[in-house]
Amino acid sequence: MEQKLMSKKKPSFPINQRFNRYLAKYNRNTMIPVFYEDLLRFSGSIVVYDQHEEDTFWVRCYYPDHERLEIDESLKKVYTILHSDGSDDSLEFLNIDAIDYCTFGNSKPFRVKVRNILNDSFTYFYVKTADASRVYGLEFEHLLSPHRINFLVYKETLIEEHIAGIPGDVFIEDHLPTCSEREQTQIAKQFVKFNERCTVRLLGDMRSYNYVVIPTHDFDHVQYKIRAIDFDQQCYEGNLKVYRPQFFKENYKMVKLVSEKLQESSIEQYRKEERSLLAKRIINTKSRYKELIRCMINDHVSTGDKVKNLRQDLYKYTNDVKFKRASTMGQILRTALDFVKRNYEDVNMKRLLS
Repeated sequence: MEQKLMSKKKPSFPINQRFNRYLAKYNRNTMIPVFYEDLLRFSGSIVVYDQHEEDTFWVRCYYPDHERLEIDESLKKVYTILHSDGSDDSLEFLNIDAIDYCTFGNSKPFRVKVRNILNDSFTYFYVKTADASRVYGLEFEHLLSPHRINFLVYKETLIEEHIAGIPGDVFIEDHLPTCSEREQTQIAKQFVKFNERCTVRLLGDMRSYNYVVIPTHDFDHVQYKIRAIDFDQQCYEGNLKVYRPQFFKENYKMVKLVSEKLQESSIEQYRKEERSLLAKRIINTKSRYKELIRCMINDHVSTGDKVKNLRQDLYKYTNDVKFKRASTMGQILRTALDFVKRNYEDVNMKRLLS
């Protein structure tokens, strides 16, 4: 199914000067002491297994002694830049417990485990290549989703904070069957909203292992949220189904849950709710959003054939003739978001005049 929906491998696109200026303006572009290529110089590795002794597709890397000390110090510095003011005051209390390399997927990231030696608390961050479409995805996530996200870019290296939660595939297999009826209904609602959010902002490839489910205890029940963790497929593929999580077989149980727990009227209500929230975020971040979308309009993050295919799919889906005039992925995304914003404003105007 995925071979029909997606290309076998997405190329990496460089970050151009205009986008770099945008990133610098909003404190995303910051000098860091270590690069992705530096971490590739590991001398050996071992497979990392999960609690069920299954291969996680991550390997734990080992470096020569004369390089490990310098790499550890640099990574601790990166952590303080990402999460604090970048000063050296707390470096002595930090330890790099592990550097893992992912052998699966496009981005081939490194995952760095950082531990505070005073209290043994730890967290992760990721080191990746700075692919332009991925960085656009992160920035749109920050502006248009319910979640804020922290990342840094320097030259060809991207630093991303860890997004905590239960991986979607793990949640579907191990947790979903034990959820109560009420919880399953709430999860179905959240999947509808997540599906709509990804579709409107053209965030693709949301297979179950590319998002997390976040449970939050609230008085006498647990609230669930679904959050994307992989942004490689922002506005690249030409097939609209790639941007709709419901069409991936890995999400079949979520789709089945929606059909069992929600009526069509409820599904449409939740879709409208999510589109309205997206429109409000576009309005509330108007200046920054316009700068970002202009960068993408003038950038190259896909191929001509994919742009043509996607604009045709979206025209059939919305009947908005403006999609036919889009010549870049940035123009397609702007048209999609303008469509949502315009409909929201039209409804608001009719309500005020009634």
